Order: sequence, then C-alpha cells, then structure tokens
Amino acid sequence: MRYALILAGAIVAATPAHADDPREAYVTMVLQAFAAKVECPNTDLVYQDLVQKAQEMHLPDGTTEQVRKAIAYMHTGGKMGEKQSDDLMTAVAIATQTTDLDQRRLGMTTWCHEQKSRLAGYIRTKD
Repeated sequence: MRYALILAGAIVAATPAHADDPREAYVTMVLQAFAAKVECPNTDLVYQDLVQKAQEMHLPDGTTEQVRKAIAYMHTGGKMGEKQSDDLMTAVAIATQTTDLDQRRLGMTTWCHEQKSRLAGYIRTKD
C-alpha cells in the first residue's frame, strides 16, 4: 500500500503544470527561482521581474507575494510566511515535488545550469 501511495505521488509530481493554468505555471517558475537562489552558488533572485511576469500573465495583483508566502510557509514548516488558500498550497506542493525530482534526476550542478538559462531575467549571478 505504501508503495502505491509513493508511486501515485510521484506520478502527480511528475505531471507538468497545465499550460492552460497560468497560475500553476507561475507558481512553478517562482518556486524554481527561489530554489535556484538557495541551491545554486552565486545566484540571486530578481523579485520585481517576477512581479512584472505575473502582471504580463494577467494574474491578480499580489500573486507574487502570496506565492512567496506560501513557499516560505511550506518550506519552513509554518515558521515563516503564511498559509494561503488550499489550491495555492497544493500548487506549491506539486511544484516542490516536481522541482525536487528534477534536481535528483539531473543533479544539482546541471539543474542550476539549466535554471540560469531557463529563468534568465528572474535570477542572475550575484555581483
């Protein structure tokens, strides 16, 4: 039974965000940008560009901050950030699992290298 639950979780986690759901795609992008800041040497986050991207995607004002708070809450066990709506917390959980699987599959060095080109404009090399 445990194996079936793990397998089901892995399948859900491996499912990419739907292109027709811009918020899920945005949550994944923000989570990966924050992960790159934390996991990749000499990498910084360009928060204002993430806000601009949310506006370009026609997401509601405050989306970037809600996503940031949800990520912080989930990744600190509730010690930082704030719990957000259930659907946003679910999107963060799925994005976290997907990112974790990608990092393990590729290795951190390759993952970081890929993020620098894929998220150009949202992350940058620290000066």
